[in-house]
Amino acid sequence: MLAEAPKFRRRKADRPGEIIAAALHVFAEKGFAAARLDEIAGRAGVSKGSLYLYFATKEALFRAVVEQAIAPEVRAIGGLLAAHPGPFPDLLALLAERLSTLVDRSPLGGVAKMVISEARNFPELARVWHDELVAHALGQLLHALVLTGVPRRIVMGGGVMVGTDHLFPRVRAAMSKSLAGYVALPEVADADTFVAPPALGGNAGPLGAIVLGAQALGEQLQTSFMGA
Repeated sequence: MLAEAPKFRRRKADRPGEIIAAALHVFAEKGFAAARLDEIAGRAGVSKGSLYLYFATKEALFRAVVEQAIAPEVRAIGGLLAAHPGPFPDLLALLAERLSTLVDRSPLGGVAKMVISEARNFPELARVWHDELVAHALGQLLHALVLTGVPRRIVMGGGVMVGTDHLFPRVRAAMSKSLAGYVALPEVADADTFVAPPALGGNAGPLGAIVLGAQALGEQLQTSFMGA
């Protein structure tokens, strides 16, 4: 008598995806340092030894989470931005809406907080996050800005770019790849000078605030004298 065939048998090809899905939730809930591979394996329904067959280290597993679970979602939003036909302020509103929806329905927000809070102890986390997600997303955003605003130069500073000079070549490459030569302007073609950091470096923000304050004070004094 033949034994009854099992009703369900997991395919080996499905296991990496199941492990990645489990890791995404554990990283979001516990953080990187506190995440245990045996817990991830348990949630994925595999042994810890089986997990090591696919991912040699926790860092390799995190990279897979970013590349296969998070990056496709972010790139889908990037494609939407690149195809947006309206003005740039409307595009920013659409970006905020889509990112909010993505964070609400996925563990993305928890993973982003993990990267920010643990980047000092695990710098490779931040590098993977920036290289695989941030550079591509910024490249898509610059694509939209070029098409809607036709700027002569884009200066990128602020918190995202501080201490991440290695991002600039990746952002420029992502923008150029997305534009694919569609904008025939010499400024855009020379991406190295078209997308640049602020000349004042980390002092751009404070000094810019001082300049704006001085201008506002000058306008206020001028108004007062004219009204006297």
